[in-house]
Amino acid sequence: MTEKPNLCRIVAEIGTAHGGSRDKARRLIGAAAETGADTVKFQWVIAREILHPRAGSLDLPGGSIPLYQRFLELEQPPEFYTFLKEECERAGVGFLCSPFGLESLAGLRALGVREVKIASPELNHLPLLEEARCFDGVILSSGVSTLGDMEEAVAVTGDSTVILHCVTRYPAPEEEYNLNLLPHLAAVLGVATGVSDHSLNPVLVPALTAALGGVMVEKHFTLSKTGGGLDDPIALGPEEFTTLVQAVRRAEREGREETIRRLSAGFGEARVRAVLGSGKKVLAPSEAPYYDTTNRSIMALEDIAPGEPVSRENSALLRSETNLTPGLPPRFWPLVLGRRAQKKIPSGEGITWEAL
Repeated sequence: MTEKPNLCRIVAEIGTAHGGSRDKARRLIGAAAETGADTVKFQWVIAREILHPRAGSLDLPGGSIPLYQRFLELEQPPEFYTFLKEECERAGVGFLCSPFGLESLAGLRALGVREVKIASPELNHLPLLEEARCFDGVILSSGVSTLGDMEEAVAVTGDSTVILHCVTRYPAPEEEYNLNLLPHLAAVLGVATGVSDHSLNPVLVPALTAALGGVMVEKHFTLSKTGGGLDDPIALGPEEFTTLVQAVRRAEREGREETIRRLSAGFGEARVRAVLGSGKKVLAPSEAPYYDTTNRSIMALEDIAPGEPVSRENSALLRSETNLTPGLPPRFWPLVLGRRAQKKIPSGEGITWEAL
């Protein structure tokens, strides 16, 4: 068989699994490089850019997490990200990082990176997307989103965007991945596509993504599933991630039909057919109930009294999570700014038309 070049970029998502430890970060980067990953990804966390202090707790695979407090604990100074970038360069892997607001995005710009990865909940954070256009490349995860949401985002970020199809659950059911959607998204949106994979199996979703022409596979990486990181329980360890890399490279060599035949023989035709899905864009059943609360909306940063105008000082585009009431989508923020509250809007609550 003729050897073909690698077409699918493999991203090891470390996120915040380093816990702020330079030694652990160095070991994670080195281990990811040894698996054959092309790129290592991190998250630049600033709690106030993400949610309100009243956001409460969220049940994750590792247990119930007090969200705002946990994000505060994950904050690191800019020099820590300089260290991460330099360690990636030493290890021979690409450095990628997700900002969650304009301040963290400015930090990445100052770091001199050429591309950014925007997480699914920020797909509708239009001010963030507008500022991200100054980078050479923008990678957008699209969990808990509609086709219209993706079209709106790509209209801002441009044709150098890569859309990563995603199911925002931890872990995500593999049968909800609907990978036949990838070529349709590429055709409709006019951009390259890939997958951010939160399912547990190291082979099925990644290999099928490569077989269908996906240009990127992203998957969480850890040294240990009990390492204490937010995503460690559903992340792959070095051995499993090596298996992922090998599976993706083999699928690239084999192509679509041969990969599907081989995986069907090994995993069962019904299981592979379920992962491939219908190719129709719908919200995955496991994530659909969280559409309004996971994505950004217009939230009050403090109590807004009746008659007081909404401003950039007393409102922000935040995730409401499940404990707060979401507000209007970010696209309406320019229309909301300057309007006066007709009743008290409590701090942490979403701002709706009825309140103005």
